Amino acid sequence: MSKTVLIAGASRGIGLEFAVQYAAEDWHVIAGCRAPEQAKGWAPANVDLQTLDVTDVNSVAALSWHFDDAPLDLLIVNAGVFGPDTGSFAAPGDDTFDAVMHTNVLGPMRLIQAFGSCVARAGGVIAVMSSKMGSITETSGTDALAYRCSKAAANMLVKVAANELGPQGATVISLHPGWVRTDMGGPNAAISVSESVEGLRKVIDDLSADDNGCFLDYTGRKLSW
Repeated sequence: MSKTVLIAGASRGIGLEFAVQYAAEDWHVIAGCRAPEQAKGWAPANVDLQTLDVTDVNSVAALSWHFDDAPLDLLIVNAGVFGPDTGSFAAPGDDTFDAVMHTNVLGPMRLIQAFGSCVARAGGVIAVMSSKMGSITETSGTDALAYRCSKAAANMLVKVAANELGPQGATVISLHPGWVRTDMGGPNAAISVSESVEGLRKVIDDLSADDNGCFLDYTGRKLSW
Protein backbone atom coordinates (compact mmCIF):
# COMPACT_ATOMS: atom_id res chain seq x y z
CA MET A 1 0.00 0.00 0.00
CA SER A 2 1.45 3.37 -1.01
CA LYS A 3 2.22 6.03 1.56
CA THR A 4 0.47 9.40 1.59
CA VAL A 5 2.12 12.83 1.73
CA LEU A 6 0.37 16.18 2.00
CA ILE A 7 2.47 19.09 0.76
CA ALA A 8 1.40 22.63 1.61
CA GLY A 9 2.82 25.15 -0.85
CA ALA A 10 3.35 22.76 -3.76
CA SER A 11 2.79 25.01 -6.75
CA ARG A 12 6.48 25.79 -7.37
CA GLY A 13 10.02 25.52 -6.07
CA ILE A 14 10.76 23.13 -3.22
CA GLY A 15 7.13 22.12 -2.70
CA LEU A 16 6.66 21.25 -6.35
CA GLU A 17 9.90 19.25 -6.38
CA PHE A 18 8.73 17.28 -3.34
CA ALA A 19 5.54 16.46 -5.26
CA VAL A 20 7.47 15.39 -8.35
CA GLN A 21 9.93 13.18 -6.46
CA TYR A 22 7.38 11.49 -4.21
CA ALA A 23 5.00 10.91 -7.13
CA ALA A 24 7.84 9.26 -9.06
CA GLU A 25 8.13 6.76 -6.19
CA ASP A 26 4.40 5.98 -6.25
CA TRP A 27 3.43 7.86 -3.12
CA HIS A 28 -0.10 9.18 -2.94
CA VAL A 29 0.72 12.88 -3.24
CA ILE A 30 -1.76 15.54 -2.18
CA ALA A 31 -0.44 18.90 -3.35
CA GLY A 32 -1.95 21.93 -1.66
CA CYS A 33 -1.86 25.01 -3.91
CA ARG A 34 -3.55 28.39 -3.75
CA ALA A 35 -4.44 28.06 -7.45
CA PRO A 36 -4.60 24.35 -8.44
CA GLU A 37 -5.74 25.15 -11.98
CA GLN A 38 -2.49 27.01 -12.60
CA ALA A 39 -0.45 24.15 -11.12
CA LYS A 40 -1.88 21.64 -13.60
CA GLY A 41 0.60 22.89 -16.16
CA TRP A 42 3.63 21.60 -14.28
CA ALA A 43 2.48 19.10 -11.64
CA PRO A 44 2.68 15.36 -12.47
CA ALA A 45 -0.59 13.87 -13.68
CA ASN A 46 -0.81 11.43 -10.77
CA VAL A 47 -0.67 14.21 -8.16
CA ASP A 48 -3.90 15.10 -6.38
CA LEU A 49 -4.09 18.90 -6.61
CA GLN A 50 -6.16 20.52 -3.88
CA THR A 51 -6.93 24.14 -3.08
CA LEU A 52 -5.03 25.32 -0.01
CA ASP A 53 -4.30 28.82 1.20
CA VAL A 54 -2.61 28.56 4.59
CA THR A 55 -3.58 32.16 5.40
CA ASP A 56 -7.28 31.29 5.13
CA VAL A 57 -8.69 29.30 8.04
CA ASN A 58 -11.65 28.19 5.92
CA SER A 59 -9.33 26.83 3.22
CA VAL A 60 -7.42 24.74 5.77
CA ALA A 61 -10.69 23.51 7.29
CA ALA A 62 -12.06 22.57 3.86
CA LEU A 63 -9.01 20.45 3.04
CA SER A 64 -9.18 18.82 6.46
CA TRP A 65 -12.82 17.95 5.81
CA HIS A 66 -11.89 16.54 2.39
CA PHE A 67 -9.13 14.44 3.99
CA ASP A 68 -11.64 13.08 6.53
CA ASP A 69 -9.12 12.13 9.24
CA ALA A 70 -7.36 9.54 7.08
CA PRO A 71 -3.91 8.47 8.32
CA LEU A 72 -1.14 10.65 6.89
CA ASP A 73 2.43 9.40 6.63
CA LEU A 74 4.02 12.76 5.95
CA LEU A 75 2.97 16.40 6.21
CA ILE A 76 5.33 18.89 4.57
CA VAL A 77 4.63 22.48 5.57
CA ASN A 78 6.38 24.39 2.82
CA ALA A 79 4.20 27.44 2.14
CA GLY A 80 6.12 30.61 2.94
CA VAL A 81 6.97 34.15 1.92
CA PHE A 82 10.18 36.12 2.33
CA GLY A 83 8.86 39.62 2.90
CA PRO A 84 10.96 42.78 2.55
CA ASP A 85 14.64 42.16 1.81
CA THR A 86 15.96 44.84 4.16
CA GLY A 87 19.71 45.21 4.45
CA SER A 88 19.69 46.49 8.01
CA PHE A 89 17.50 46.51 11.10
CA ALA A 90 14.22 47.93 9.80
CA ALA A 91 10.70 47.32 11.05
CA PRO A 92 8.28 46.41 8.24
CA GLY A 93 4.92 48.04 7.69
CA ASP A 94 1.86 46.54 9.34
CA ASP A 95 0.50 44.86 6.21
CA THR A 96 3.87 43.36 5.28
CA PHE A 97 4.48 42.07 8.80
CA ASP A 98 1.01 40.54 8.92
CA ALA A 99 1.50 38.81 5.55
CA VAL A 100 4.82 37.26 6.59
CA MET A 101 3.66 36.12 10.03
CA HIS A 102 0.29 34.83 8.85
CA THR A 103 1.93 32.73 6.14
CA ASN A 104 5.08 31.55 7.92
CA VAL A 105 3.76 31.12 11.47
CA LEU A 106 -0.03 31.05 11.73
CA GLY A 107 -0.31 28.90 8.59
CA PRO A 108 1.87 26.09 9.99
CA MET A 109 0.00 26.30 13.31
CA ARG A 110 -3.31 25.77 11.53
CA LEU A 111 -2.01 22.92 9.40
CA ILE A 112 -0.50 21.05 12.33
CA GLN A 113 -3.66 21.54 14.35
CA ALA A 114 -5.77 20.24 11.45
CA PHE A 115 -3.62 17.28 10.40
CA GLY A 116 -1.41 16.46 13.40
CA SER A 117 -3.64 13.67 14.66
CA CYS A 118 -3.71 12.12 11.16
CA VAL A 119 0.09 12.02 11.16
CA ALA A 120 0.28 10.67 14.71
CA ARG A 121 -2.18 7.91 13.83
CA ALA A 122 0.14 6.77 11.03
CA GLY A 123 3.32 7.15 13.13
CA GLY A 124 4.39 9.68 10.53
CA VAL A 125 6.42 12.86 10.17
CA ILE A 126 5.57 16.55 10.19
CA ALA A 127 8.32 18.50 8.44
CA VAL A 128 8.17 22.29 8.63
CA MET A 129 10.35 24.18 6.15
CA SER A 130 12.24 26.62 8.31
CA SER A 131 15.56 28.29 7.60
CA LYS A 132 18.95 28.71 9.19
CA MET A 133 18.02 32.40 9.15
CA GLY A 134 15.60 31.55 11.97
CA SER A 135 18.38 30.27 14.22
CA ILE A 136 19.08 32.76 16.98
CA THR A 137 22.44 31.14 17.74
CA GLU A 138 23.65 31.25 14.13
CA THR A 139 22.37 34.73 13.26
CA SER A 140 25.17 37.03 12.11
CA GLY A 141 23.40 39.25 9.56
CA THR A 142 20.98 42.15 9.87
CA ASP A 143 18.91 41.63 6.73
CA ALA A 144 15.37 40.26 6.28
CA LEU A 145 14.26 41.02 9.82
CA ALA A 146 10.62 39.97 9.37
CA TYR A 147 11.58 36.70 7.68
CA ARG A 148 14.14 35.85 10.37
CA CYS A 149 11.60 36.52 13.13
CA SER A 150 8.95 34.44 11.39
CA LYS A 151 11.25 31.44 11.05
CA ALA A 152 12.38 31.71 14.67
CA ALA A 153 8.69 31.65 15.62
CA ALA A 154 8.12 28.67 13.32
CA ASN A 155 10.90 26.82 15.11
CA MET A 156 9.15 27.43 18.41
CA LEU A 157 5.85 26.06 17.13
CA VAL A 158 7.70 22.95 15.94
CA LYS A 159 9.07 22.38 19.45
CA VAL A 160 5.63 22.82 21.00
CA ALA A 161 4.01 20.53 18.43
CA ALA A 162 6.74 17.95 19.02
CA ASN A 163 6.02 18.00 22.74
CA GLU A 164 2.33 17.34 22.11
CA LEU A 165 2.37 14.99 19.12
CA GLY A 166 5.58 13.08 19.83
CA PRO A 167 4.01 11.01 22.63
CA GLN A 168 1.11 10.27 20.25
CA GLY A 169 3.43 8.75 17.63
CA ALA A 170 4.41 11.62 15.32
CA THR A 171 7.90 12.99 14.68
CA VAL A 172 7.88 16.77 14.25
CA ILE A 173 10.95 18.57 12.87
CA SER A 174 12.18 21.86 11.43
CA LEU A 175 14.17 21.67 8.20
CA HIS A 176 16.64 24.07 6.60
CA PRO A 177 16.65 23.33 2.85
CA GLY A 178 19.91 25.16 2.17
CA TRP A 179 20.33 28.19 -0.03
CA VAL A 180 18.32 26.97 -3.02
CA ARG A 181 17.94 28.30 -6.55
CA THR A 182 14.23 29.15 -6.39
CA ASP A 183 12.25 32.36 -6.84
CA MET A 184 12.95 33.07 -3.18
CA GLY A 185 16.59 31.96 -3.13
CA GLY A 186 17.52 33.61 -6.41
CA PRO A 187 19.66 32.44 -9.35
CA ASN A 188 22.97 32.70 -7.48
CA ALA A 189 22.00 30.30 -4.68
CA ALA A 190 24.33 27.44 -3.84
CA ILE A 191 22.28 24.34 -4.70
CA SER A 192 19.56 23.23 -7.09
CA VAL A 193 16.00 22.46 -6.04
CA SER A 194 16.41 18.77 -6.87
CA GLU A 195 19.60 18.52 -4.78
CA SER A 196 17.91 20.15 -1.81
CA VAL A 197 14.82 17.95 -1.95
CA GLU A 198 16.82 14.77 -2.46
CA GLY A 199 18.74 15.63 0.70
CA LEU A 200 15.63 16.58 2.64
CA ARG A 201 13.90 13.36 1.66
CA LYS A 202 16.86 11.33 2.89
CA VAL A 203 16.79 13.21 6.19
CA ILE A 204 13.07 12.45 6.54
CA ASP A 205 13.59 8.78 5.63
CA ASP A 206 16.35 8.40 8.23
CA LEU A 207 14.43 9.95 11.14
CA SER A 208 13.79 8.11 14.37
CA ALA A 209 11.66 9.01 17.38
CA ASP A 210 14.79 10.47 18.98
CA ASP A 211 14.78 13.21 16.31
CA ASN A 212 11.39 14.54 17.41
CA GLY A 213 11.67 18.29 17.96
CA CYS A 214 15.00 18.65 16.12
CA PHE A 215 16.21 21.31 13.66
CA LEU A 216 18.10 19.72 10.73
CA ASP A 217 19.52 20.90 7.43
CA TYR A 218 19.27 19.07 4.12
CA THR A 219 22.50 17.15 4.80
CA GLY A 220 21.23 15.87 8.15
CA ARG A 221 23.31 18.24 10.26
CA LYS A 222 21.63 19.36 13.48
CA LEU A 223 21.30 23.14 13.76
CA SER A 224 21.21 25.26 16.89
CA TRP A 225 17.99 27.01 17.76
